[in-house]
Amino acid sequence: MVLINDNSSALSIGDAMPSFTLPSVDDSMVDSATLSADVLVVIFTCNHCPYAQAYEDRIVELAKKFQAKGVQFILVNSNDATNYPDDSFENMKLRAKEKGYFFPYCVDETQEVAKAYGALCTPHCFVFDHDRKLRYKGRVDDNWKEPSGVKEHNLHDAIASLIEGKTPPTSEANAIGCSIKWKS
Repeated sequence: MVLINDNSSALSIGDAMPSFTLPSVDDSMVDSATLSADVLVVIFTCNHCPYAQAYEDRIVELAKKFQAKGVQFILVNSNDATNYPDDSFENMKLRAKEKGYFFPYCVDETQEVAKAYGALCTPHCFVFDHDRKLRYKGRVDDNWKEPSGVKEHNLHDAIASLIEGKTPPTSEANAIGCSIKWKS
């Protein structure tokens, strides 16, 4: 496990969202061009990383809280499933069912989407407004180990601000997690 505590340089705040079409665990294809949500949250994550696992329930709760307010969550797993079989598409389907994902959990087998976004680790969050301009990138919050110890709710606050038509209080906060497992 390689710990990353950094942020993406591929996309700057205000940049347009890179488009994608990816298979989801419900056997549908998710085409970013057809998503009409007012706020789109794209989170690069996986099954095996302890940081990603620590945030799963928090991500589901955020998605539930904001779903009725025009916010769409999409999780993307870009890890090399050959060397990390826990992150295979079949295991993603099992994980999504186990954790109660009601939003797309997509596989980025070519890793091109992760590269386009500059995803560095799992989890790594990217929040886009209605015009699909990047408004926040980075971590979920400031305490992956203890939800009760969180002092900075970065992802939550960014989403809540965009719903209100405001600029997020923080546009970037270093993502913290396991490195993306790149194919050789």
